[in-house]
Amino acid sequence: MNIQEYWGKIFAGKSSPDSDSPSLTVAASNKILVPGSQGDGSFSLTDQLDSPETVLEDPQGLHDVDNQTMENDKKLKDEENFVESIRGYNEVQHEQESAASSLVGDDSRAQGKKAFVPIAKTITIEKDEVRPRTIPPPGPGHGIYEIDRLLNNHREHLDYRYGQYKRLREAIDKNEGGLEVFSRGYEKFGFIRSDTGITYREWAPGAKSAALIGDFNNWNPNADVMTRNEFGVWEIFLPNNADGSPPIPHGSRVKIHMDTPSGIKDSIPAWIKFSVQAPAEIPYNGIYYDPPEEERYVFKHPQPKRPKSLRIYEAHVGMSSTEQKINTYANFRDDVLPRIKKLGYNAVQIMAIQEHSYYASFGYHVTNFFAPSSRCGTPDDLKSLIDKAHELGLLVLMDIVHSHASNNVLDGLNLFDGTDSHYFHSGSRGYHWMWDSRLFNYGSWEVLRFLLSNARWWLEEYKFDGFRFDGVTSMMYTHHGLQVAFTGNYTEYFGLATDVDAVVYLMLVNDVIHGLFPEAVSIGEDVSGMPAFCIPVQDGGIGFDYRLHMAIADKWIELLKKKDEDWRMGDIIHTLTNRRWLEKCISYAESHDQALVGDKTIAFWLMDKDMYDFMALDRPSTPLVDRGIALHKMIRLITMGLGGEGYLNFMGNEFGHPEWIDFPRGDRLLPDGRIIPGNNNSYDKCRRRFDLGDAEYLRYHGMQEFDRAMQHVEETYGFMTSEHQYVSRKDEGDKVIVFERGNLVFVFNFHWTNSYSDYRVGCFKPGKYKIVLDSDDAIFGGFNRIDHSAEYFSFDKWHDERPRSFLVYAPCRTAVVYALVEDELEPVRL
Repeated sequence: MNIQEYWGKIFAGKSSPDSDSPSLTVAASNKILVPGSQGDGSFSLTDQLDSPETVLEDPQGLHDVDNQTMENDKKLKDEENFVESIRGYNEVQHEQESAASSLVGDDSRAQGKKAFVPIAKTITIEKDEVRPRTIPPPGPGHGIYEIDRLLNNHREHLDYRYGQYKRLREAIDKNEGGLEVFSRGYEKFGFIRSDTGITYREWAPGAKSAALIGDFNNWNPNADVMTRNEFGVWEIFLPNNADGSPPIPHGSRVKIHMDTPSGIKDSIPAWIKFSVQAPAEIPYNGIYYDPPEEERYVFKHPQPKRPKSLRIYEAHVGMSSTEQKINTYANFRDDVLPRIKKLGYNAVQIMAIQEHSYYASFGYHVTNFFAPSSRCGTPDDLKSLIDKAHELGLLVLMDIVHSHASNNVLDGLNLFDGTDSHYFHSGSRGYHWMWDSRLFNYGSWEVLRFLLSNARWWLEEYKFDGFRFDGVTSMMYTHHGLQVAFTGNYTEYFGLATDVDAVVYLMLVNDVIHGLFPEAVSIGEDVSGMPAFCIPVQDGGIGFDYRLHMAIADKWIELLKKKDEDWRMGDIIHTLTNRRWLEKCISYAESHDQALVGDKTIAFWLMDKDMYDFMALDRPSTPLVDRGIALHKMIRLITMGLGGEGYLNFMGNEFGHPEWIDFPRGDRLLPDGRIIPGNNNSYDKCRRRFDLGDAEYLRYHGMQEFDRAMQHVEETYGFMTSEHQYVSRKDEGDKVIVFERGNLVFVFNFHWTNSYSDYRVGCFKPGKYKIVLDSDDAIFGGFNRIDHSAEYFSFDKWHDERPRSFLVYAPCRTAVVYALVEDELEPVRL
């Protein structure tokens, strides 16, 4: 049987997730919802996730936040004084901007003008569909107390937090014309093109003098001197040339020359839209990017609607080639996007988009926040990539970094105006000792403008469909989650260690995202288990759509270090289902973190050096490879089956990509004289060997085909977002796990030698069941021990607390998914 025939068979008679069949309702059990104990502060929903009715009261009393309240009240008073002073600046209208048009969408690009989004207007998405450009006002903020009663014990802190958020929204409304206007800082700062010339503005209150320099004026610091207003904003207007051409040609290198408390320095403009590294130079140069009309990319395809369940393919453009090189946006568009679509994913999450001068930082040490990485191509190349993804029906999510910034001085934001406290906190609070990076001051008015505008810029200009926010745990706590073990005690979340300013910023940015782009997705990387993280802001939550379920990957690594007989089925189930009620999660067995040098992927943990010599089908396998392939499939399927409402995979891991990721690097000399050896700047380990997964003569191909089938089964049955989830068996002796999700029954046998005939498994609905996914199928590298022509009829007999059951054959180290046959439909051909 080939793969097309296999899929045609398993999808015939599917139960559609959008069908009109009655929803499953399971009688409330006597189980209760209890705080978790895995260090992430979650609730344990191990056996029943259908509308929990009971919660336990937290024995901890209300945490005293008086000191924090006093400190933040003082900060708020200082902020209000600053806001009042800056209001005058915001009311100034510059004559040279009056001629600038307020065009939006593709029409503006077609006329070769910058896009300005006017207040109280609408923007066309596609024919007959409009979206109002407004952000709803704050709600009452009390919904969180109904969702989680334990939060009532910390109401003083939470009410204070929501009060800070509301006061800031009111201040923005009063002084900026609202959050919609405030988040368009890129129309006020940086380079603004108008019919009459170019205006350049920069906020640098610490600078003593400033001048715009670049190729256009031969880098003469005396040619275009800027003027400073009382609010620390430097400005210059350059009129068009006599022939009407712009004063700064497209592609010119530009910098701002400043006399600062730290000395004379030339910096890349903070709001620069493109920057490049010249050959034989280390610091980057800012680029004035304003291509002629015929070179601007015009989007052709509408953005897809947000799918009910997210299946995310995490990717890095630079390392996406099979060759030893940095790949391009164009090659990724043409070669990798079709692969992602074929695999069955419905979203691609792209890393390292924001410009970062250090390639080996994986994109997390951002130097230029508004500029796409020039290593892979131009801004228009990136737009073409995104448009192609939309044509394929793929959402494009951006891995955005607002948790910290590169500490580079020459081409980053660090010491931009010569002071330690410009965009960042001063002193130790503004430095992340583990990441060697700078930490934003989220209580600063202009920092809020910069970051909120940055998020909107990527959604507006490039049509990204949402974000994965990196390092959110570091943002929300002054200890940044370092050397802290979260136990689930609520005092860990709502106390003096909480950075209220950062949490309020996250609430604001989710307001901008969801208010202006209702279909956009926001995902937060939080390992702490912060309560109400994925509850809407209007209800008092932080407003993310999803939380990354980071504990799962850690659990798999922990288990892979143990013997098979030491794996505890209850431990696996608890970790997978230990999440907060009504807060959606993105689960993953492994991400890019596990693929980096110094760590191991799941496949490498399982098969180690045997992956080099025993993956060809024309030679015998080894017990290590057989075990590894079997468990690799089972781990991924059970993670998708129980771990959350979305799923993520890092590129290449779907077929068990061998080895690790090691960016090109040279030897590094430390201050103490020690040398950290590099890898001769090699790209050998900084690429993806997709050819291994495609090679039908290698065992990698079977693993890739299983992942593909897994994605398509989820697409067909929609089990990740089904309201019905029930774990009926977690047998420590048999090493068997059985659970239901939607109309599917999942059976996992983790035993290393025992296979079970006529094994009874519980189910809820009566009828005939059939196999829709079998990890032991030969096309997936299995041993073909199960007869797919067999039919499974339920018995009206209670088993494992389920009203019905049926008998199956469960071979050792296999995972099989059974679907209730409700309708006999035509086979699905893929």
